[in-house]
Amino acid sequence: MIDFSMLYTPICMLNLSADDARRKLYTPVGTRWGYSGGVTKLEKGPRGLRRGRGARERIVSASQQLFRDQGINGTGMDQICSVAKVSKRTLYQHFTGKDELIAECLRRFDPDILPEVFDRTDLTPRERLLAVFDIHAPLCPFIAAAVEISDPGHTARVYARDYKRDFAARLTDTAREAGATNPEQLGEQLAMLLDGASARSRVLNTETLATAAAIAAVLVDNAVPTTALPFGAGGVEQPGHHNDRAAPRSDRSAATEHHDQGHILDRITGVAPIDELH
Repeated sequence: MIDFSMLYTPICMLNLSADDARRKLYTPVGTRWGYSGGVTKLEKGPRGLRRGRGARERIVSASQQLFRDQGINGTGMDQICSVAKVSKRTLYQHFTGKDELIAECLRRFDPDILPEVFDRTDLTPRERLLAVFDIHAPLCPFIAAAVEISDPGHTARVYARDYKRDFAARLTDTAREAGATNPEQLGEQLAMLLDGASARSRVLNTETLATAAAIAAVLVDNAVPTTALPFGAGGVEQPGHHNDRAAPRSDRSAATEHHDQGHILDRITGVAPIDELH
């Protein structure tokens, strides 16, 4: 007779005998035996309990969707459980609470800082700086979290702060590659412009990144001396000067061309040229 040591769960009874190489699975419904195969070690939750397969991913995915669509404060744990199709008990096996769940959603968002733009080798540094404004997305979740969570020491706020600093740093590094005279200033200017466009798009419920992209092109062209451009890429004017010899440019760059002595910022925003703002 085979000696079975059984572990009872609400669903099934597992044969845990080390001497039985067959590793059978017995269910309380009917009398059929099934081969369970090797039992993999599942990740444990904050309470040291075994967690179900796929539940964590469904919880995070549902939270990301709900936080984006209706806000953090407008989303309850019951609703997350409903969309993720998990019980509240399962949710709390994975996360100690909503704060940890919010932080996990932010931690997973763009961890490598826009690699689809900054890591491209087929674009020049200048083109990478402007390609950032081609990313059309809803309101930045880090901005949304900072608005909804008042505590600056909250883990989500810390993630948001670190992300924004790291994003500006990547812009700064790219600006340095492009030959900007003050890459730190240009990186911060572009970061602020992008965040402003994201927030303004949400407030006005319209697209504002096209205008932001045109302004970004002016900022970049004023910050990068002509001599810093690759050979054959001339035609970009020096800050404060106008160049009548305009080399062929992309459609985006064409939006920054001057008419007579006018400056694109005059036409878009009504403010003084960039060189007069410093």
